[in-house]
Amino acid sequence: MLNTPRSRRGMVTSPHHLASGAGLRVLREGGNAIEAMLAMAATLAVVYPHMNSIGGDSFWLVSVDGKKPVAIDACGGAAQAATRDFYRSKGLTEIPQRGPLAANTVAGTLSGWAEAYAMSREIGGKLPLSRLIEDAVWFAENGFAVTKSQEELTASKFAELKESPGFIETFLIDGKLPQEGQLLKFQALAQTLKLIGERGPLDFYNGKLAEQITADLARCGSPVAIADLKAHKAQRREPLTVKVDGADLYNFPPPTQGLASLMILAIFERLKVGDAGGFEYLHGIVESTKQAFLVRDAIVGDPAHMTERCEDYLSAAKLDELAARIDRKRALPWPVPTNPGDTVWSGAIDSNGVTVSFIQSVYFEFGSGCVLPDSGLVWQNRGASFVLEGNGPRAILPGRKPFHTLNPAMAMFDDGRRMTYGTMGGEGQPQTQSAIFSRYAMYGMGLQEAVTAPRWLLGKTWGDASVTLKLESRFDPALIEKMRAAGHDVEVLEPFTSTMGHGGAVVMHPGSMFEGATDPRSDGAAMGF
Repeated sequence: MLNTPRSRRGMVTSPHHLASGAGLRVLREGGNAIEAMLAMAATLAVVYPHMNSIGGDSFWLVSVDGKKPVAIDACGGAAQAATRDFYRSKGLTEIPQRGPLAANTVAGTLSGWAEAYAMSREIGGKLPLSRLIEDAVWFAENGFAVTKSQEELTASKFAELKESPGFIETFLIDGKLPQEGQLLKFQALAQTLKLIGERGPLDFYNGKLAEQITADLARCGSPVAIADLKAHKAQRREPLTVKVDGADLYNFPPPTQGLASLMILAIFERLKVGDAGGFEYLHGIVESTKQAFLVRDAIVGDPAHMTERCEDYLSAAKLDELAARIDRKRALPWPVPTNPGDTVWSGAIDSNGVTVSFIQSVYFEFGSGCVLPDSGLVWQNRGASFVLEGNGPRAILPGRKPFHTLNPAMAMFDDGRRMTYGTMGGEGQPQTQSAIFSRYAMYGMGLQEAVTAPRWLLGKTWGDASVTLKLESRFDPALIEKMRAAGHDVEVLEPFTSTMGHGGAVVMHPGSMFEGATDPRSDGAAMGF
């Protein structure tokens, strides 16, 4: 068991400064990194409502004493009633992306909180859960300022969300779209969070809160029933791992795309690119992404129904083979089907070396759009990623886990550094991870510079239908033209666009010096003491 000093030093980063502040306050009170992350997760579910909710799923990587991290899988499966016949009886050939019929999977987030809290207690955590959600309750009751991204996304997605039950009543202010700086409160959600603090997160699945939630879901028209909640349980699992440039990289196993995140960096390392400033770097890492995505889309889904092992694609022989397929001068024709998503990633490390990489999501911005009136939470639409045809690992079946873009990342360096890093952004998550890690670890950029530098995105995110190679306009125009000349279908976006995700990272150096970075594209902050 680790000692719990009165004041535990550490660092946190998240995409909203109020959440980072909540995590830092926990560290100052002697809490560990897991406890700090729980405080941030709860606060983000309030102050960043367009990005996440306790009505979604979450994934954790937690390392103690520098050991291999433990993966906490808090992904909910499809409802027993969510069958192909259920959708076909409604005249549908695909699952809707919004509304009650998209709210077809159990929300696993709170089961992950429960498992993480139990893990915290195992290593000496002392703070009660009611304390850890204190900031979240306060902001829900007393209000928080609407961010620019919340204003923009509420307006841009309003047409497709306005018919979802409870959306207008919850996210509009006096019947009008919210504006940056306006105060927004969530009284029903505040009461739900208080109940969770008093009764524990598992009341969401088998207590009075579960009864309240499923009654609301039934009134909305969702197929999720109380039996589905009672059957759900978070799992502790083995992460995927691969060695890249003097570091053991860890990421999440299926049903997430963590395999792709590891493969991109491992394939790219084999190209032996000299620097991070030119065509060889950008072309090489984009082409590495394509090879990884082709594998991901062919094999990854519910792990209970996959026919191939992810570990086989992380072998040196397979990675060598995939790297050899890359044309150093020409782009592989693209696109292939892609996956949007909306999410929050946060990281924390304390002075005892407890390292946490955490990601929480409702899939699209505002998820299904369905707000449960009594509990005030938004239900995810992660089950919209299921398909109604075929027998592959993404075909809908009762209890089956949906494919997830979520994948928290962690690195343990041979020189003793520990790094937690990640981002939101659907298809962009593995790509932003590759940008941050490669720039920092492989090419020696400062951590904040690695996060701030111009980024790219192959495919779509945030529900965008475009599958081009998107480049921020801050890239050298000559480099952009070289990419076009090589056959990339380039689309130039504005500088510091949120389309590129909200990345961040924390590094603990030997001797317990901390370094943190947050994304200028977000509303976040890296904080430490």
